[in-house]
Amino acid sequence: DVQLQASGGGLVQPGGSLRLSCTASGFTLANYAIGWFRRFPGKEREREGVSSIYRTHGYTFYAEVVEGRFTIYRDNAKNAVILQMNSLKPEDTAVYYCAAAQHDPRLVWATDEYDHWGQGTQVTVSS
Repeated sequence: DVQLQASGGGLVQPGGSLRLSCTASGFTLANYAIGWFRRFPGKEREREGVSSIYRTHGYTFYAEVVEGRFTIYRDNAKNAVILQMNSLKPEDTAVYYCAAAQHDPRLVWATDEYDHWGQGTQVTVSS
């Protein structure tokens, strides 16, 4: 059974950091492109692309609003993909999801190009 799980969310003050983990059972994340998306409060049907890491050469992508603050990388020993989030802002408050694609997406933020989705993890940035 293929499952993805996002974890590591929580409550943090503005300027703080969190590290989100995407882990899997039933398949190896190193063989997939992995994307992180988020859903803002009150926007239940929209998922905004945050960051993605491709199979090809490990290419990484970041949404402009997180560029320079967030870092995505693989931890293959743990079958995980990490999203390190620094300098968090209240507008980063959202439910964060990870997703896996068997083939590197042609459009990095196209949610229909990702085959597997995990349950989200809540990130709240507030003082």
